[in-house]
Amino acid sequence: MDERLADAIERDHGQAALEPRWRQLLDHAVKLTRTPAACTRADVDALRAVGLTDEQIVDGVQVAAFFNYINRVADALGVDAEPE
Repeated sequence: MDERLADAIERDHGQAALEPRWRQLLDHAVKLTRTPAACTRADVDALRAVGLTDEQIVDGVQVAAFFNYINRVADALGVDAEPE
């Protein structure tokens, strides 16, 4: 991946030069992170509508959910983030 694109995604994925399907997937990951109970079948349908396969959707959800999980475990145990 282009380093400039990665930086743009990190700053604000909504403003990054992404294909609609990847922007939609990142939007879904944000929703899963901030308001997981609000995720619905309609969200999955919207991901399919922009051309994502079921496998890509599941992979995206699994990655987002794992990072949410591991960050919560680290927070609960008082683990400091790695210095950058």
